[in-house]
Parts: sequence; C-alpha cells; structure tokens
Amino acid sequence: MKMTELQMRLIKENLKVLTSKDCFYKEKFKDIDVEAIQTQEDFEKLPFTWKGDLREAYPLGLQAVPDEEIVRIHSSSGTTGTPVIIPYTQKDVDDWAKMFARCYEMAGITALDRIHITPGYGLWTAGIGFQLGAERLGAMTIPMGPGNTDKQLRMMQDMKSTVLCATSSYALLLAEEIAKRGLTDKIYLKKGVIGSERWGDKMRKRIAAELGVQLYDIYGLTEVYGPGIAMSCDYECGMHYWDDYVYFEIVDPKTGKNVPDGEIGELVITTLRKQGAPLIRYRTHDLTRFVLGDCPCGSRFPRIDTLIGRTDDMVKVKGVNIFPSQIEEMLKDVPEASSEYQFMLDHLNGKDVCTLFVEINTGVEKSQAEKAVQQAFKEKIGITVLVKPVSIGELPRSEKKSTRIFDNRY
Repeated sequence: MKMTELQMRLIKENLKVLTSKDCFYKEKFKDIDVEAIQTQEDFEKLPFTWKGDLREAYPLGLQAVPDEEIVRIHSSSGTTGTPVIIPYTQKDVDDWAKMFARCYEMAGITALDRIHITPGYGLWTAGIGFQLGAERLGAMTIPMGPGNTDKQLRMMQDMKSTVLCATSSYALLLAEEIAKRGLTDKIYLKKGVIGSERWGDKMRKRIAAELGVQLYDIYGLTEVYGPGIAMSCDYECGMHYWDDYVYFEIVDPKTGKNVPDGEIGELVITTLRKQGAPLIRYRTHDLTRFVLGDCPCGSRFPRIDTLIGRTDDMVKVKGVNIFPSQIEEMLKDVPEASSEYQFMLDHLNGKDVCTLFVEINTGVEKSQAEKAVQQAFKEKIGITVLVKPVSIGELPRSEKKSTRIFDNRY
C-alpha cells in the first residue's frame, strides 16, 4: 500500500502546522526535523502515538487549535484509567458527517430509509455519529439510544424502521426478543449497520436470519472521529476506508515494522484533515490486514479486513496465544454450538484452569455438545478446556460491548 501524493502533501502540511504551535506534537517531535520528511519511508520512521500519550495529555493537551474553534468534545468509552478527551472543530464534525454518510451510501441506504439508532449518546462518539451521518444523508433518524427493549420494539414497529444501527451484542438481543415475541412479520428492517466490537460468522448469521436483514460492518474509534471511517459493502469482503481523510498502516505489534501487504498486523492510523486533535501514527491495538485487489462493488476506496481481534484481547495459556477470533472460528464448525460464549481463566493449585461456557442449540444433548466443543478446542486451538454447555439466552446480552474473555489469574 503506497502513500498517495495527496496523503503525503496533507501529512507534510499537518506536521509543519503541528510543530509550529504549542501543542502535544510540538513537544513529541521536538528532536525531529519534520522538514526532512519527504517520502513514505521517512514518515515510517516517526515515533508512534500511544493511548498512554493521550491519557497523559488529559484533559485538553491534544488540542491543536484555539479554544474559540472547539465546538465539542468526546471521550473514549474505556472504563479503566484516565479518560481520553478528543476536541472537535466544526470542520471536524462536518467531515465526520460526510464520512458517515458515505458509509450509509456504501450499504445502499438512502434518504428514504428510516434509521433506528441504538448506540449511546453523550460523551461516547457512537450515537451522535450515526445521527450526523443519517441527517447528512437526508434520512429520518429515530434516536433511541440503548436500553428499554419494549420501547425499542414498539418504535421499530410504529415508525417502520428500515435500518438498525447497533453493537452486535444488542442486535442479537433485539433479534432474539423479536423472535420470542412473534414480531418478525411486524418488523420492516432491511439492513443492519453493526459496529464497536468484533463478532464471529456464526453470530452474524444468527442476527441476519432472525432479523431478515443484510448486515454491514462499520469501523471507527473515538480518537479518530468515531465510527464511520470504514464500512463494508454488499459483497462482505472487508471494509472500505476513506483514504482521503485517514492514512492506514499495518505493523507487526512486536517490532513496530510495517508488515507485507495482506499480512495480519496492528492497524496504525494517521489523520489527514483533523483540526481539533490530529493524530500521527496512532496505534489502535486492532488486528487486521489490507485486502488487496479491486472490490467487486467497484469502489475506488481501499479495504481492510473485518477485525480479527485486539492485541490487548490476547491471553496466553499453557504457552498458547489465544484470541477471541480463534474461539469464534472454532465454534463456527461445531454444529451443536451457538454463537455466544465466555472463556474464564483461573489459576488453581499452581495450574491454569480454562472454562468455556457456551450456549448450545435447542434440542442438543449437553453431554454431546460438551464432548464436541472440547474436542474442537483441543484440535484447533491446542489446549484442553472444561466445557460448560448452557441454553440459548443464559449468557448475558449487552447494550454495549460484550466481554468474552475473563482472565482471573492475576
């Protein structure tokens, strides 16, 4: 993936501005001659920006323009440590709305659709991003926010919502409730725009089948506008990202070196036009790869694969690295198992003990499911686990992101 002339020009302009005023990057790059950065190779020698940098800049150390130009702040949804505050100018808000409208258009959503928004509003970027993009598109928005499932389903029917915006966990909860209450024929949904957490193929198929919709992945993070910087198309072969607003690199999480195109690594993002809080080489912790070649949809925008996991999601058990994506991939091939699971790690009597709670399909014997899942885990992931089969709906559903791996060892 070669840096384009436009991207190089915008990056050079950005570096010049950021190192000429009192802000975060003037201090970070004080020993670097940014005028000497003329090529992609030069750029790749710049130091990364980390989440820790952003936390140290709390509250407004990232701000790169005067106070009178800031119209809004957002904060990351993380629950641990010092929050990250991201200031936005009016241009940042407008650019975000443009990118989000592109996402809807990528999914074939138009001004005639009615967009039912369930992610949260407030400091979190999600709800308001979905709203901005829909308004820019000219579609009717139904700004529900999370929770109150009874009201969600009532409004979905009465307003004849055609598009559902949700996390995968909440989409599954709504799909199960619609099926349970016999409302399938009273729902008008055609498409689902799902973001904020990775989700396996089995979960995707369940949601799509129970809601009767086509599903699209949307990607983003608070530090870089919010959701809306990348979106899958009808062909479900990765997510197109808006390379006129963001520059993507994929690096080896250990060495920090760029990996060959098509190989899995950590996504690193540089903003090209952001004013309030620009970011240079920001390490996202998200694992993905570039999808090479032309997309059948005909879009000129490049693609990354749907997220494989996060570098900080990985756990090491008995010398084996385990990611949530591996567990989802394993369950996909076990007909007895449904999509939902929780993986518990404990340390007892000097040994690691692994327990996998997994929902099993209706009509399946628990002992049969236990044996099948245990065997698949050993064959595909390489370790023996205790398998605890439970009925569908027994594991918790979340309106936000679901936690699937619990490491209680330390």
